[in-house]
Amino acid sequence: MRTVAIVNQKGGCGKTTVSINLASALSDLGQRTLLVDMDPQSHCAVGLAVPEEQIEQSIYDVLISKSRNEPIRLTEILWQINDRLELAPASIDLSAFEQQMAGIPERECCLKNVLSEVKDEYDYAIVDCPPAVSLLTFNALRAATDAIVPVETGYFSLHGLSRQLETLSILCKRCNQQVNVKVLASMYDIRTRMAREILAELRNHFADKMFRTIVNFNTKLKEAASLGQPINEYDPVSKGQLDFRALAEEVISSKAKQQRRELVDSLAGQLEAISTSADELVKSAKLPIAVKPEIKAIQAPKIEKPMPVDTDAKLSSYYGVNQINDAVVFVTLYPRATDVQIAGDFNGWQPTKNPLQKVGDTGVWQTKLKLPAGRYRYRLVVDGQWQQDPYNEHTELNPFGGFNSVVEVK
Repeated sequence: MRTVAIVNQKGGCGKTTVSINLASALSDLGQRTLLVDMDPQSHCAVGLAVPEEQIEQSIYDVLISKSRNEPIRLTEILWQINDRLELAPASIDLSAFEQQMAGIPERECCLKNVLSEVKDEYDYAIVDCPPAVSLLTFNALRAATDAIVPVETGYFSLHGLSRQLETLSILCKRCNQQVNVKVLASMYDIRTRMAREILAELRNHFADKMFRTIVNFNTKLKEAASLGQPINEYDPVSKGQLDFRALAEEVISSKAKQQRRELVDSLAGQLEAISTSADELVKSAKLPIAVKPEIKAIQAPKIEKPMPVDTDAKLSSYYGVNQINDAVVFVTLYPRATDVQIAGDFNGWQPTKNPLQKVGDTGVWQTKLKLPAGRYRYRLVVDGQWQQDPYNEHTELNPFGGFNSVVEVK
């Protein structure tokens, strides 16, 4: 079974539209397909007319069931969409997945383990990821054999593509995952000059790392979603249907090409290459003069990130707590937070003493503390809400029924 993660931390790029219609197109081509919704917004169910009020259990219940010693099989929560397509729906409960799994070993492999139990029952599993870098996204990437990054053909999406690919690279280097990664141009409006020029630049920089197929802007796709139907059912002769059928055929054909390759590049290696291409694309500003003023107006100043050049050192500073020389570095990810602090034994549990600093606009927060050797309990305070560190597996129960994170300083 090939598992395809549809991933982009930017919202509004058409991830769910791609997920639903690619899954449906694959099933239409005779492939046994499973669609897994890992987004707490549960838009896959909405887009396939699955009544929310009738969803008693979701993928969330399956993912956490083993940690509760009450295993739930994936087959118990599936909804049949057609003869060759089934949906594992999401629910708002998924937003609590990261907190519920804090301290659980191998928590990033929950989805991989669930899908391994049904790998002989499907040809493809399409995973719709949430618009954020989180434990849910990491679960999808750990399970994936392929990753599709949909990119809207607008400058803002283009500008964020490099950061998206860099983030994916950092996450996946941790597990040395081998995945076939490709960029998909979506919501393409041929009528606009900006879209045409950006598509040309994407093709120029990404070459074979980009799908030949383009998903065009199409009102029929929106109409189909509003009526809870994939485009191949709503309008089998529409441009949107032709686009997704072509994409499905290209995905299937890429399997044969991949099997003929003697060496499969690692996800990290591929992402480094296309991330570099994305950086060059944004910096080069090769678009025609008519477009350059707009780029200059919205391009943010370059922010130097205090990250080491060495890859291993760079990874060690991402997400969690690490002792580096004579200091302890706390790094966490809260893209939507406006204030992150830390409170623990080392500062009298007064969070105002040690606020974390935001690293550019990446959503990463960090602080460095010089602490004597010993054992320390601590919690993060995110926009006033006290919580355990989601990236530290070492915890202990506190007197208030919650968990404190624990760090040992040597």
